[in-house]
Amino acid sequence: MSWLELSGSVTAVLVLAVLAWALKLGQSKISDPATACRLAEEMLAGFIARRAIVSQDGSAALVAGNGTIAVLKRHGARVAARRMIPPLRVREAVEGVTIDTGERMFGPVTLLGVLPDDVERLDAPLTLV
Repeated sequence: MSWLELSGSVTAVLVLAVLAWALKLGQSKISDPATACRLAEEMLAGFIARRAIVSQDGSAALVAGNGTIAVLKRHGARVAARRMIPPLRVREAVEGVTIDTGERMFGPVTLLGVLPDDVERLDAPLTLV
């Protein structure tokens, strides 16, 4: 392999990486409450979103809906959602609040920068542990 071929290959990889970054491919940030509501309604059949709380880093969200709560979190390049029936188990964490989903595969969800009072303001009843 010559230096010309090697430099051409490295340049092509860098161009593809910049293109993927520019198109925001592989990003699954939950940017705002409206996005969280839209994602919850798209992912959960029959879910009608009313209010949402989003983590400061965009990695998780809680969405109050029609008698249930949607818990959203980033899972790789996608967003995963679970429908929970209140009351949820919410505990304070140093960086925010953590929701115990009770599901081993989904795991607990931490919302950074969110206070327990913010969670209580959701329409659905949540319990603090």
